[in-house]
Amino acid sequence: MKIILIILAIFLTSCKLNKIVNHHGTHNLETKSKELFINKTNINQIRSLLGPPSSTSYFDGNILIYLERKTSNSKLLKLGKKKLLANNVLLLEVNDKGMLINKEFLNKADLKKYEFSEKVSDKSLGRQSFIYRALSGVRTKLNDPLGKKRGSLGR
Repeated sequence: MKIILIILAIFLTSCKLNKIVNHHGTHNLETKSKELFINKTNINQIRSLLGPPSSTSYFDGNILIYLERKTSNSKLLKLGKKKLLANNVLLLEVNDKGMLINKEFLNKADLKKYEFSEKVSDKSLGRQSFIYRALSGVRTKLNDPLGKKRGSLGR
């Protein structure tokens, strides 16, 4: 009987009544996006309200991308698998003067409508990228920090 009570006490004290929500990105993105008005809000007001963007457009810096992602642990039967509660994206386009000219909010249902291409592009073999060169230098320094394999550095 004591063993059952000990096991029951351990089980009950390890359970939490409140859900643990893991949050990534800007909190309450949907409500904050309603405070942004086209042709009235400038980039300084956007950054004070939302903070720095999660990403900017690669080609031109005029598109700001803000992300919000909420996950929670699912029930005990799913063995700790994460459940996606919210996956929101806010796309803001500003002109050269810094005024907001376009705003688009996408939630989890809207993001499911988009299809992504499965095609893969080939690597260019003749030219090494900047990232490859930088990481290969770091790799050699990690593998041989004193430079003994390449010859002595002090001679």
